[in-house]
Amino acid sequence: MQIVKEYVQRWYESGLDPDEYICHQKQGNLVEVEEVASGKRQTVLNFCTNDILGLVQEEAVKQAAIDAIWQYGTSNSSTSVLSGRIDLHRQLEDEISTFKHLPSTQLFLNAWMAMQALMDAFCHLAIPVPGFQNTRETLILTDVLNHGCIVSAVANAGTRSGKMFGHSPQVRIKAYRHCDVNDLARKLHRYAQPNDRIMVVSDAVFSMDGDIAPLPEMLDVMQNYEGSVLLMDEAHASGAIGATGHGIYEHFNMLPQQAIERGVIPLIMTTFSKFAASAGAAISSHVAELKPLLNVSPTSIGTVSLSPPLTAAALASIRLVQNSPERVRRLQENTRYLRSRLVEHDFVAMGETNVIPVILPPEINPKAFGRHLLEQGVWVSPIWFVAKPRIRITATALHTQEELDRLVAAMVATRDVLYKPMISA
Repeated sequence: MQIVKEYVQRWYESGLDPDEYICHQKQGNLVEVEEVASGKRQTVLNFCTNDILGLVQEEAVKQAAIDAIWQYGTSNSSTSVLSGRIDLHRQLEDEISTFKHLPSTQLFLNAWMAMQALMDAFCHLAIPVPGFQNTRETLILTDVLNHGCIVSAVANAGTRSGKMFGHSPQVRIKAYRHCDVNDLARKLHRYAQPNDRIMVVSDAVFSMDGDIAPLPEMLDVMQNYEGSVLLMDEAHASGAIGATGHGIYEHFNMLPQQAIERGVIPLIMTTFSKFAASAGAAISSHVAELKPLLNVSPTSIGTVSLSPPLTAAALASIRLVQNSPERVRRLQENTRYLRSRLVEHDFVAMGETNVIPVILPPEINPKAFGRHLLEQGVWVSPIWFVAKPRIRITATALHTQEELDRLVAAMVATRDVLYKPMISA
């Protein structure tokens, strides 16, 4: 452990460690936070939550979770394939299938497990079956800015449950430039072999840049590879884009069926922590045979199923989104308003969604910017560990215009304080 101690010490000395805060109480957009280092407490306006539709504190959602505890207890205490499946799981899967227009859905504890389960199921199938042998290799193409859960899963796609399987055909991984369809086409042309099973994986909305994957153009390319699979991670798309929050296909006025008609197999990963006031994830497909493989993948069969209160909260939330599209409209209106106000004040705001990264000059430490905002009662996420330092802001449906204006004013005041010494120098 000595090397760990030395590394962390140097990490702290270099200022790379995050500032730590503990939340004590939440009320609407206000949250009482404690700075761990100093013990100081203050109530701040929250712009770093992923509760984009404000459902975490919705009474109907909280009551659904409470009712589920009374009926089922706090845990299912088993895997879904053994004895841990409850009726709420079936209801939630059916609701997601309706929401995403794909009839077969499998639940997972989180997106990391869902992605690894998919790699296990798709690349290596499940268990050896007498008389059946898969000899086809898999080619996976992944956007270079995909979320860490995708990166981790594809990096380990050549293994299954941490073990090399001699009977599993090779899995080849290639990255393509961010949202660059021409590069995707070049990589497919260069690396795809006649008998390959092909999968292209992309975030629908990119969590650090706030931009949207070019779905129609991706389908234009992939239709030349009949039977290829397109997985869209809709963690930041569900509830946020599309006229009623159904995600990237609705954003482009499409349905997954249109991909199917072009010979492309659509898969959608839905997560619950952003729009559905819960935790967990799901993968949806029109291929019914994929679901039993996902259900017995190592990450599923070796892990407890989604707990009753989390399942109930997600189910109630998705039903509210289906029945209350005005929440999505408010989120999108707030997003447009906040982005326009930031541009008016000469901030560089990337992307086009409610994930709003504001790029800072390289001389400015994002943590210093975030701390100064916190002193003014505004809480954002400073991002200092990527190529372009930034302040990551998330707009929600609960924010008022007055609160959005307060954020912008605090951003301007902080810029005036931090940039002036830099300009004078």
